[in-house]
Formats: sequence, structure tokens, C-alpha cells
Amino acid sequence: MSSLTVTKNVAATDAAPQMRKRSKTGRGYRIFRVLALVFVIVMFIAPLVWMVLASLKTNVDIYDSSKTFLFDPTLENYGTVFGRANYLGYIFNSFWIGFASTALSLLLGVPAAYAMSRFTMHKSAVVVLLARVIPGVSLLVPWYFVFSQLKMVGGFGVLILSHMFVALPLIVYIMMSFFDSLPIELEEAAQVDGLTPIGAFLRITLPLSTPGIATAGILSFIFSWNNFMFALVLSGSKTKTLPVAIFDFVAYASIDWGGLMAAAVVITVPIMVISLFMQKYVVSGLTAGATKG
Repeated sequence: MSSLTVTKNVAATDAAPQMRKRSKTGRGYRIFRVLALVFVIVMFIAPLVWMVLASLKTNVDIYDSSKTFLFDPTLENYGTVFGRANYLGYIFNSFWIGFASTALSLLLGVPAAYAMSRFTMHKSAVVVLLARVIPGVSLLVPWYFVFSQLKMVGGFGVLILSHMFVALPLIVYIMMSFFDSLPIELEEAAQVDGLTPIGAFLRITLPLSTPGIATAGILSFIFSWNNFMFALVLSGSKTKTLPVAIFDFVAYASIDWGGLMAAAVVITVPIMVISLFMQKYVVSGLTAGATKG
């Protein structure tokens, strides 16, 4: 047997334990990844499942642990929500405030983000980022004082403006990253063909930025739909939104858990449906700037 053959056999013998060790390590990592994924899914799904099941139970069944999954379902809670609680009006209020604040924020935020991106307005971007991280709750008292002096508290206008304070920086922040990922050569080529800078933005850049606009709009609408604190302080009896209306099921001495969970389902389902149908836009918009450079 030649020395070369012996060397190969020795190398193969030494490599075999390493390959088995790597295989065990890879198998252990895959098992850990699956377990971690299952844990995250269960932690996310379990409250939603409990909420839906509780919305189909009476208050007595909700407190009975033996009827967690086996019980006689009832739609009485949903009848309470849509019958006595005027939730159709609250749904309209939430949709209108969310749509108006999102549309106005997009109208102002998209051109602002484009200007900051193309003209490298770093100081303005820092201001936008600061507005993004400032807690909106800290501004509720000044807002209430100013808007009460203007006699706007209780109307749709004050709610739309307050939601825009958070939605506008969010939209600008997302769209700046998206515009940074688009090559400026496309706009320069369009201007060579005779378009003005505004025309290049409207006819070239804006259509290409549809995924980013959809992402920013969806996230802005979700924030407005779920917002509680602004509506609690600034809304009136005719402009009450769904998150605030849930408090109708919380009394001083008791809580109507069945009605509360049914109302929570009513709030959650529209957002989940929108998120599922618009998922591809959200993912593409959020990852658009990740591959820049």
C-alpha cells in the first residue's frame, strides 16, 4: 500500500468524527429552531384563540375552567355588541379617522420623504426621527388645552390631527429608506427625455414606490385603528372609536367578559384581514432599503 493511500485513509478517519459532530450540531440547531418557532406561534395564537372562544361563551362559562374548549356556543355577545352598543357607528368612526389621517399623512409625508432622500436633508431626518420616538402621551395635556381653546375637542378634526402626529413621521421614516433604495439614474434619464424633476417624480419614482407607500399606509392605518389614548381624551360621544367603546363593557363592580371579547374580535378581524391580503406589500416595503449598496 502506497504512502498516499495511507494518508488518504488517515484523513478520512479523522474527518468522520468531525462530520458526525457537525451533523449532530446541525440537527440540534434545527430542533431548537422548530421548538422556538412553535413557542412563538403558540404565544401569539393562544390569546387570540381564547378571545374568540370567550366571545362565544356566557360569563358563567368563561369563569368555568372545565369548559375551556367544550361548551355550548352562543352569539348573544355579538348581538349585544351590534344591537345595544351601537358598534356600527363606532366602526364607521374608526374607519373614517384611520382613512383620513392616513390619506393626509401620505399626501404630506411621501413628497417630504422624497425631498429628504434626494437632497440628503440629514438634519430634517433627525427631527423626523425625534418626532417618531417622542411618546404621544406626553403631548396629550398640551393638545387638550390648545384644542379646547379652539373648541375642537370632541370632533373628527382633532382626532385626525392627533393621529397624523404619529403617522406622519412613521410614513416619512419608511419612505426615506425606500427612496434611498431606488436608483437616481432612472430620474436623470427621464429628465434627459424632457421631463421636469416633478414630472420624473410623479411618472417614474412614485409608481415604483407603490410597495413602500402601501406599507406606510397600512402601518399608519393600523396605528389609527388601534389607538386608544388619543381617542379617550379627545373624542366625544359622537366621535367615539372602537377601542374607547370597549369600556362600555367595564362597569364599576363587574366586567362583561363575553361582550368585551366579542368587541375585541370585532376590532381585531378587520386588521387581520387587511394584513393578510396586503402582506406582500408590507414585507417588500419594509425590506426595500435592506439591500441598498
